[in-house]
Amino acid sequence: MEQKFKRSFNELKNIVTMTESMFQEEGLEPNLRNVVDLATEELFVNMVTYNTESKEDILIQMLPHEHGIEVSLTDYNVERFDPRSAGSVDVGAPLDERTPGGLGLYLVLKMVDSIHYEYRNRQSKITFIVDRE
Repeated sequence: MEQKFKRSFNELKNIVTMTESMFQEEGLEPNLRNVVDLATEELFVNMVTYNTESKEDILIQMLPHEHGIEVSLTDYNVERFDPRSAGSVDVGAPLDERTPGGLGLYLVLKMVDSIHYEYRNRQSKITFIVDRE
């Protein structure tokens, strides 16, 4: 299943609808859904927020995976940004000593089972897998 979404936060409800459809059609484990929704939304919001040089839609693809689901987000005509290279977040530090930003990506990296990044011809593609095992 794949769909393109406009670069707008208003698309989040449509992304959730896509995820819901994918889970229903493929009979995927419902307990994986929260992680998939959170990771997909966080990565989409980051693309919309930080890749402001592009006006192109963002492609989201969802495929059944061996024991779960594989999700890819592709952003076009953008600079390279590998989410795996984001700085670490000291979640143990008091709030007043933390630097704002990065917590969403930190959570995504901790919650998904694997994450892969590709960058070619100004196309940025992030793929993550969430498994039940």
